[in-house]
Amino acid sequence: MKEAGFPLGVLLLFVVAYITDYSIILLIKGGNLSSTKTYQELVKKTYGLVGYLILSTLQFLYPFIAMISYNIITGDTITKVFQRIPGVGLDNVLTDRHFIILVTTIIFTLPISLYRDIAKLGKVSLLSLILTIVILIIVMVRTVTFSPQVPKSENAWIFAKSNAVQAIGVMSFAFICHHNSFLIYGSLEEPTLKNWSQVTHMSVALALVISVVFAACGYMTFTGYTEGDVFENYCRDDNLATFGRFCYGVTVILTFPLECFVTREVIANVFFHGNLSTVFHVVVTVVIIAVATGVSLMYDCLGIVLELNGVLSATPLVFIIPSACYLKLSKERWNHSDNLKSCLILALGVLVMAVGFVMTVLHPQECSHGKEMFYCFPSNVSIHNSTLPP
Repeated sequence: MKEAGFPLGVLLLFVVAYITDYSIILLIKGGNLSSTKTYQELVKKTYGLVGYLILSTLQFLYPFIAMISYNIITGDTITKVFQRIPGVGLDNVLTDRHFIILVTTIIFTLPISLYRDIAKLGKVSLLSLILTIVILIIVMVRTVTFSPQVPKSENAWIFAKSNAVQAIGVMSFAFICHHNSFLIYGSLEEPTLKNWSQVTHMSVALALVISVVFAACGYMTFTGYTEGDVFENYCRDDNLATFGRFCYGVTVILTFPLECFVTREVIANVFFHGNLSTVFHVVVTVVIIAVATGVSLMYDCLGIVLELNGVLSATPLVFIIPSACYLKLSKERWNHSDNLKSCLILALGVLVMAVGFVMTVLHPQECSHGKEMFYCFPSNVSIHNSTLPP
């Protein structure tokens, strides 16, 4: 919302949600037309080895960078939770983001990621969804109770802003699940296109409602001061926000293994013909998580990570590749609605990817990671208000 402008941002969320819903179903249609059961097989059959390698790179990069972002969030949120414990000062090891990322990785994400069957993560996903609803309620409550304390930024309600394309990248990052769609489709009791369409419509609709409410409440509270991680905006002494941070940290810790499943599957398909022995399964998992953790220990600015992953990885996986595959496989007339929609989505994807990358490089988000916001100090708010234009 901050990047796009609030009204345009809400509109773009609906557009990206529709394209996501449509392209996920299009992906499975393409799989059925080509008699393939994985995203990689579909692209390999459609565009040969070159297409297969491009897709494999994107399919690895998106969840891998997502794992890095989840670690950054864990380091941001859980450290602030520990700061609220009496006797835990800023010099305590529990407030060190590097220590927290390492501990949560070793104790939680690595053991869960070592599962071989994605269906076993069903209960984990349900818990993650419940915690997401709890976080949403907290953000809604704070919109009512905390918003009056935060001054509104200049041009807070302007319809559109120049960084709208980057916003599409971030939204694509939020909605994308194409990289594990075939895995989930295969885990259905009855994997039919009708059942898949129902699951997709319900999932995307729920994700859209949660995203719109999150975005609206978060932006209405903080306007132009909104950070890439919205919990960075709340004051450290806010106990309700601290509980929200805890839920948020647990949610991303539980989501991390889903992304690890995909990166491991890509490596297995490209280098091991789809099968990993028990030893290689463990080794590949440990190496993937070790590298992702290493990067997240060195870099801690979430906004730029989300933007770059959105425009470079998520956009081609959501907009470009499903449409391109379906257009090549489709036996319908050129003016059939599916073909026309696919052409439009493909063109939009290429535009977002090119323009979004240039804009992200030229106008990167500012990152005030770990700093207490000025409005958390009442004296600073009055000084700030006196300097704003009338």
